[in-house]
Amino acid sequence: MSPAIMAEGLVKKYGDVVALDGMNLSVPEGTVLGLLGPNGAGKTTTVRILTTLLRPDAGRATVAGCDVVRDAARLRSRIGASGQYAAVDEHLTGAENLEMIGRLHHLGTERSRRRARELLERFDLTDAADRPVRGYSGGMRRRLDLAGALVADAPVLFLDEPTTGLDPRARAALWDVIAELVAGGTTVLLTTQYLEEADRLADRIAVVDHGHVIALGTADELKARIGGDRIELTVTSSRDLETVRRALAPLAAGDVQTDATALQVTIPVSNGAASLTTALGHLAAERVTVRDAGLRRPTLDEVFLTLTGHQATDHTEKETAR
Repeated sequence: MSPAIMAEGLVKKYGDVVALDGMNLSVPEGTVLGLLGPNGAGKTTTVRILTTLLRPDAGRATVAGCDVVRDAARLRSRIGASGQYAAVDEHLTGAENLEMIGRLHHLGTERSRRRARELLERFDLTDAADRPVRGYSGGMRRRLDLAGALVADAPVLFLDEPTTGLDPRARAALWDVIAELVAGGTTVLLTTQYLEEADRLADRIAVVDHGHVIALGTADELKARIGGDRIELTVTSSRDLETVRRALAPLAAGDVQTDATALQVTIPVSNGAASLTTALGHLAAERVTVRDAGLRRPTLDEVFLTLTGHQATDHTEKETAR
């Protein structure tokens, strides 16, 4: 079976600026691919090409079986898309915006009206359905734009930083909507800077930098690339830090790190819970008092920083030149 989304060697330049430099992607049907990368990495340019808004300078791509260049007109009826900014008509009401999108997708008047009301309820906009959008808050406009992407019930959905500007409750509600869609067979390409979002929703994550994919895998696979589990211990006295370092060095799968201010020791280990049990036994034998101990995996934030050299940031700054 062909992937729902496929890109091979996509290149896009803006003068001397290379936005995409051989972008390759493959997204199986009914899955979510999370596209992560620093601002300017090429995420939005990729989405614009895959949704027929830009033509690539080189390479090829297909979505839902349609070539994004040759079959652009046919493809547009098979995708839903939500960009970084809410694309709604502020002079129309919320219901009228969604009904208009339905008619543009040839759903007919009655079906468009019914679909609009369903989505207004799903995105908690029923009370504002008949108010002009110019009176909506930024978060309400964002939710209406996301509802618009779902009107046609398309098999492939592109969401470009969809939850930016949403409060935590609205963000969690959208996550539930995406999970329901994927369970029903929808394919989703999601760009995000919220690492928790990618960790929760994405079947696979592509880390993008300088216009191409630098790492691809599940969240667990990417975390494993920068090391396995870590034991974190907090002791009661700075005098114990060196004792802990010496006693646990044989268990370490890498450098043991100490923080004298926090009285904390971090030890990378290869066999998880068994290592924690052994470590606590060694420290008991050394008569070291441990205030707190735990085992944790690397976070996606650490993966992002290690792979790109940039800290992932949860803010609304967007790709500009790209």
